[in-house]
Amino acid sequence: MKKVLRIGANVIAWIVLIFALLITIIVFSSGRNNGVANLFGFIPMTVESDSMKPTFSKNDLIICKEIDDLNALKEGDVITFWTVIDGRRVKNTHRIVSVNADEGARSFITRGDNNPADDTLPAYASDIIAKWTDVKIAGVGKFMNFLRTKKGFFICILIPMAIFFLFELYKFIVTLIEVKRPEPAEQLDEEEIKRRAIEEYLASKGETADKTIEKKAENLEDAKKEAFEKFEEVKKEAAEKAAETAEAIEEKAGDLVGKAEEITKETAEKISESAKKTDD
Repeated sequence: MKKVLRIGANVIAWIVLIFALLITIIVFSSGRNNGVANLFGFIPMTVESDSMKPTFSKNDLIICKEIDDLNALKEGDVITFWTVIDGRRVKNTHRIVSVNADEGARSFITRGDNNPADDTLPAYASDIIAKWTDVKIAGVGKFMNFLRTKKGFFICILIPMAIFFLFELYKFIVTLIEVKRPEPAEQLDEEEIKRRAIEEYLASKGETADKTIEKKAENLEDAKKEAFEKFEEVKKEAAEKAAETAEAIEEKAGDLVGKAEEITKETAEKISESAKKTDD
């Protein structure tokens, strides 16, 4: 989407520039040629009256062309020529209604399509400017007249051209910034370096963790071994104490048995003596 917008902006900018250049050429050309702008042989003219209506009307823009051969002009052609109206020398665009050829000098009787009578003065060969090409653009002539003024030239030509050059300057700066940016391959290299650094870091952390686990396992085995040894020692001590206790009990039991035997013997002797006394 951004690419499409960028292309569209470029196209519009170039159209504006080309239009501005064309208008500039027309304006300066008309200024040097008594108000007749010549653009590669084509002459844009603004219609000043409705004398040719309905062929074209006031404020229409018509495109005329320089005449290579005046002898090729004929009745029915629409020409632009210099004439005098109300004491002023002005441009006029009317249709040829007849051709005069007196002693090799050609002149043309003209009339506006909307006029009831022929023009007062004929158009001589030296007065003819151009021939109409049958091309007209309705209403644009007024705009062209506005462009020929200082205000119109500033608003419609200078400002758009300034905007165009500012836009191109912006594009140039953006291009410089993009050129200074690292290439995608370089960015990939940087990303690869970062990735490898992270992997190495994590690997080192993993090795440390593995060593810690191994160390803890070894410590656990040592603790288990030590606990077993202590258990064996306690068991041995308990067995020894149990043996000693059994011997003490056995000795005491022997003593009690001996005493019981003595008491039994003494009792038996006493019973025997008592029995003898009773017999006597």
